[in-house]
Amino acid sequence: MDFASFARAVFALAITVGLIGLAAVAMRRFGPDVMSRLVPHRAERRLAVVETLVLDPSRRLVLVSCDGDEKLLLLGEGQVLNPPPASPAPAPAPARRKATKPKADA
Repeated sequence: MDFASFARAVFALAITVGLIGLAAVAMRRFGPDVMSRLVPHRAERRLAVVETLVLDPSRRLVLVSCDGDEKLLLLGEGQVLNPPPASPAPAPAPARRKATKPKADA
């Protein structure tokens, strides 16, 4: 193997690695838009992420809409960290009427 063929192999490897890196950067920057155009869309989607908010490196808030109902999820460390839903406030007790004693007819 002479120097020219060795140089050509190294140059081809450098070009290949460079193209792979360029494709990775392009997919990272433009990937979600391109992938959403490639996937056929149904007429109406039931599930949508409305908004996300990063709280810290391990936790984020996600507002999800499903069938018109929005839920707020706290995600972190590979799991949903939501507390159980709060029980609804108890309804006020109906007003009691005072019992009247029947009058004795004398």
